[in-house]
Amino acid sequence: MIWPRRSVLRWLALAPIAACAAGSRGAPEQRAGSRAAALRADDPPGDRKTQRGPMQTRAIPSSGAPLPVVGLGTWQTFDVGADEAERAPLREVLRRFFDGGGRAIDSSPMYGRAEAVVGDLLRGTPHADAAFLATKVWTTGKPEGEAQIAESERRMGGRLDLVEVHNLVDWRTQLATLRSLKDAGRIRYVGVTHWSRGAFDEIEQILSTEALDFVQLPYSAATREAEHRLLPLARERGVAVLVMRPFEQGELFRRSRGVPLPAAAAELGAASWAEVFLRFILAHPAVTAVIPATSNPEHVSQNLAAGAGPFPDERQKREILAALGL
Repeated sequence: MIWPRRSVLRWLALAPIAACAAGSRGAPEQRAGSRAAALRADDPPGDRKTQRGPMQTRAIPSSGAPLPVVGLGTWQTFDVGADEAERAPLREVLRRFFDGGGRAIDSSPMYGRAEAVVGDLLRGTPHADAAFLATKVWTTGKPEGEAQIAESERRMGGRLDLVEVHNLVDWRTQLATLRSLKDAGRIRYVGVTHWSRGAFDEIEQILSTEALDFVQLPYSAATREAEHRLLPLARERGVAVLVMRPFEQGELFRRSRGVPLPAAAAELGAASWAEVFLRFILAHPAVTAVIPATSNPEHVSQNLAAGAGPFPDERQKREILAALGL
């Protein structure tokens, strides 16, 4: 029996509110990763999945540095107050994340208090130095961008590994600022992001003409447009790829409800649809890491299990898609 994910139904009720919050800048790349949607339903007792092998890593093309293939998103899930009851599950999420081999934590100034919460929970822990901290700049104007990046540094603990231009907002101005900060040694990597497939033409142009370290984009078993142009181009250009929205705003859990895992899952050692969805993404050689968001410790363990591999071949991918009617 495949257990339903309560987050899907809760997201449907919250979606109009989330859409309004985007304002004139457009929807975020993980809009349906709101707190209600990002929390997948608890696994039933006795069905908890944990990582079964070491986390695989892939090299960041511009530096050769290894990065674990499963990271952690923070949209809404880390947007909590100072109350310890709210933060306790997140402490456990981070503990399991690092103990399971994770390193990359992705955030943004647009994510409310998420940057500050990440910084607070990492500060003074053994994991602070191991974390690969990624955030974004999401504003217009050079002074505004510089001020926002400085605030992100302060919130997240004084250092940033990766800063990307969020949803391509004023990207020429902000990318120039990011390159200056990289040259000065304040950040290690620069990149761009967008949540919408409608922005793929512009991302393709930027990938073709600009020197980038990272690009962040949507890609999943249900949304495979990136396979045709962007993923091959990123690989050709030596740009690392972070994949957002791996569960396609909960749609993949809704689609897989009641559907038995295909034989390919057993061949891969994947014990849940969440693992199958993440492994499907990681099967593409251009993908450097996937960044599912959660505030549930059990779910972060389940997500990390996908990073141990192996990843599906073309036959197994076809079988997975057929099981889902895709």
